[in-house]
Formats: sequence, structure tokens, C-alpha cells
Amino acid sequence: MPPEIIDIAGTPVPVTYTETGEGRPFLLLHGGGGPQTVAGFADRLAAERPARVITPIHPGFGGTPRPGEVATIGRLAELYVALLERLALDDVAVIGNSIGGWIAAEMALLDTARIGSVTLVDAVGIEVPGHPVVDFFALTFPEIAERSYYEPAKFLIDPGAMTSQQQAVLAGNRAALTAYTEKTSMMDPTLAGRLSAVTIPVRVIWGDHDRIADADYGRAYADAIPGAEFVLLAETGHLPQMESPERLVAEVWRH
Repeated sequence: MPPEIIDIAGTPVPVTYTETGEGRPFLLLHGGGGPQTVAGFADRLAAERPARVITPIHPGFGGTPRPGEVATIGRLAELYVALLERLALDDVAVIGNSIGGWIAAEMALLDTARIGSVTLVDAVGIEVPGHPVVDFFALTFPEIAERSYYEPAKFLIDPGAMTSQQQAVLAGNRAALTAYTEKTSMMDPTLAGRLSAVTIPVRVIWGDHDRIADADYGRAYADAIPGAEFVLLAETGHLPQMESPERLVAEVWRH
């Protein structure tokens, strides 16, 4: 479908998204790996539950344009709150993985009239002394896989085997991620303190073998949010939606 044009602080921003299924609305936010890291999970959730799953592509990812004014995680949060308003959705379950979780956390601090709950899946964004988020930009692709998965061999990416178009999209994803995080080691030092103001239900789900942001980092995330529940998934890394999708479907639906 054609992108929605959302006005953010006077800037028209095209938002490309996919939609599948019928039922309770879910907003599914991908991480730095791009929209393909959540596409299969969106289809699975919509097939197994009465769920209408809306999956936006963060501007700049997946070959989409990114206006220069959209350059922070906070701006993305504003964009998606405005998207929910444009689509007239209510009681939305927001799910975010990695930087998508960071966006979801920022959304929980904005106008939550249309948001029923937030699920943070191996989210980044807060500062936890002694448990830093790994510097993604310093890693090779094999190192990213090693730190991201319980069974990394199943998910290795070989850029050399990609077409030139696929390589261009991959480079665009990395450039967009750089723009949004400003190479801040995937965190905002003010976020943990601000999360004490969250008033909607939040669940924090984590893979026990996440070596991008470890389980203690996840526990600190849950501790920063009033009433948040922490769930640990065994034999799972940084992307449970790819490695343990059946368990993640059950957990997000229960929430």
C-alpha cells in the first residue's frame, strides 16, 4: 500500500508499512537489522491469533527515504503515535525489538490514549552501569550473529552473496541506524529516569543468550518502569521473534 504522509513538526514524513490479519491492533517495530527481522513474526502472529499487525519501516530503512528532520529515536516515537492517530486505532499493543523497543519505550511517555500496552523485546536505549550495549558499529557480520543468537550459525549473513541492490539497502539501513542513534552506544542517559512516568502496562521480554544487551540489562529496563513484568526466554538471543517465535507469540498475546 502507498505510504501514509504524517506531519511531524511541520515536516511531511512518508511512512511505509505492511498490514496483515484481523483483530486486535498490534504495532510491530523492527530493530537495526531492518524490517525483514520482524516480517515472519508479523505473519505468524496474524495467522495464529485474531490480530491486525501493522509493521512500519523506519524511514531510511528498507530503501525508504528519510527526511533530515527525522533523525532521533524520539522523533520516530512521535511519528508512530501520529500514525496510530491517523489510522484511528485504539487499544493498540505496541511491540518493539532492539531499537524498536527503544522507540516503543519513548512512545509510552507520549500521548498513550490509543496505546493499550507496550512489550519491549530485548530493547536498547537505557544506560545500565556495568552492562553496556555492545558497540554494534564496531562488529563484523559474523560477530553480530555470534552476539545476537543462541544458535548463530543459522542466521549468518554473507554480504558478498547479496545483489548490488540488497547491499545498497543494507548500507542504507546502517546509515539510518547511525543517524537515529548518533553512535551513542544505543542509549540515552536520560531515558531510565524518565521511564518512571510510564502509566500503561509494560512487559519486558528478553533472550537469556542475548550478548548485545544482556539479561541484567533487561532486568534493569523492567525495574525502571512502574509495574513492568520481566520474562526471560531460554535458549534465545537478541531477536526472539526470529529464534523463538512461537514462545514470543504466546507471551505477547498473554500480555
